Amino acid sequence: MPEPRLQPTNPATLIVAGLGSAAVAWLIISTWYFDLATLPFLGRNGWLPAFTLLALAIVEFALAQQTRARLEAKPGRERVEPLAVARYAVLAKASSLAGAIFAGFAAGLSLWLFIDGQQRQLAAVSRDLPAALTSLACSLALLGAALWLERACRVPNNPEDDKPDIK
Repeated sequence: MPEPRLQPTNPATLIVAGLGSAAVAWLIISTWYFDLATLPFLGRNGWLPAFTLLALAIVEFALAQQTRARLEAKPGRERVEPLAVARYAVLAKASSLAGAIFAGFAAGLSLWLFIDGQQRQLAAVSRDLPAALTSLACSLALLGAALWLERACRVPNNPEDDKPDIK
């Protein structure tokens, strides 16, 4: 029986998750936008989710830089614990999926606000659109940082493994 392995994130999974959450966002926002005084995740406190995603992206980007340097055994860096790399890889996989879902939702919301909200000349659009676009940008930053961290967790090839055995 083969050993269980953590496979790299499939781009199709991220695309489907993003498109699915964009469709859900479009459906929700087109149905209930006029019934809400303000969107709970936008409005006055709408910047908090976006900046939380951005903070996560910064942390994961820093982890990726540090992990890659430690895996390559660069001078002045100690070796990294294998279990820590596995944990970082799992974090990266979860964060990339979360980033795709949040990005899809923010994209669906932004598109609806830009297309339908602009046509109806809603005053609330000018309030909600900047926060939605910021959430989209921060979600994409998290997605990119997570994919970078996942790539950084790959063990580099050992040059000695490429040499043919001479007997």
